[in-house]
Amino acid sequence: MYNVSNKPNIDEIFKKLAKRNPKQLEMITKKLQQILENPYRFKPLSNVMKGMRRVHIDKSFVLVYSIDENTKTVILEDYDHHDNIYG
Repeated sequence: MYNVSNKPNIDEIFKKLAKRNPKQLEMITKKLQQILENPYRFKPLSNVMKGMRRVHIDKSFVLVYSIDENTKTVILEDYDHHDNIYG
């Protein structure tokens, strides 16, 4: 099983989400368990986001993460609406 690490912006995003939409934060937590069990399960990204992967949360939102095999760590990179991630 992998460990998890957050980029500083993720902590801020999750704090706001806890107040505005706790249900969505719960969905992220459940999906994160799947990621930690098998981080290669979800779609790899390309172009400027090469080396990262993504998983959809609640239809229109995307959680972007990278994997550090040396430390067996999943690094949460960004979370936002699909249009903002890929825009």
